[in-house]
Amino acid sequence: MDLQADLRAQNLFKFDHHVVLITGGASGLGEVAAQAFVQNGAKVFIASRKESELKRVSKFFRALSELSAEIRIHIADLKDKAGCDHLASEIKKRTDRLTVLINNSGATWGAPADDFPEHGWDKIMALNVKSIFYLTIALVPLLEKSTSRQQPSRVINLSSMAGIATSDPTSTGEGGLSVAGSGPYSYGPSKAACIHLSRQQASQFAPKNILVNCICPGLFPSRMSNYGIQKGLEFFLSIQPTGRIGTPEDFAGLVLFLSSRGSDHITGNVIEIDGGSVRSGFKSTKNSSKI
Repeated sequence: MDLQADLRAQNLFKFDHHVVLITGGASGLGEVAAQAFVQNGAKVFIASRKESELKRVSKFFRALSELSAEIRIHIADLKDKAGCDHLASEIKKRTDRLTVLINNSGATWGAPADDFPEHGWDKIMALNVKSIFYLTIALVPLLEKSTSRQQPSRVINLSSMAGIATSDPTSTGEGGLSVAGSGPYSYGPSKAACIHLSRQQASQFAPKNILVNCICPGLFPSRMSNYGIQKGLEFFLSIQPTGRIGTPEDFAGLVLFLSSRGSDHITGNVIEIDGGSVRSGFKSTKNSSKI
């Protein structure tokens, strides 16, 4: 045991040395992650398909940053290998190292099971799974630059509790995230695949001093979940043991921890952040206070 270790919070949880790429970083939880790194002084690359959203968050973050963090935006469509390779090429033009990659880009698709279109599978699997594989592989040379056992790089993949739960209330007519009669049938399997891919990557990249972990969020306010929240907030609160849905602070805290010195010995983990709703079996509770 090293009794001379520096265990102060400012040593374990500092982020101004990080160079971070966040896909889907101009909205939802990706935007939350980007803000967390910007406010803590990291150099942040934000990738998104929509230029208007990139310009909006860039303006917001530049006004917000107290530490003059460097922010760069990139338009990226990661639906295929070519799009992933193009983004990786653009990042390599602007930095010779990357310490954190957050694979957050994703989509969902809802339709009745007996009329679910084939492209509703192809698009979701391509963006939610294939892009993680190809983008990470393309960026490994940057991720392993300047790493060591004592200072590893990070890959954080965004899955979902939908990749774990098989009894999913979100597709019901009683306050679910989907329109009654339809369901996100390709979404859950894609997120389950993300979990398995993350474990494979953790094993594959550990010798390169690259840590890979997977986050499975439950219900957080976002464009993807707003329909369900507006339609059935009371229902969702009734199945939350904590009596509320997730907040930006909840998610940002976990992302920062997984990028910190405090998590240097953590890899291959799948971390649930849903207030215990899945582990409780979606049982209705009386603890349904407002957000």
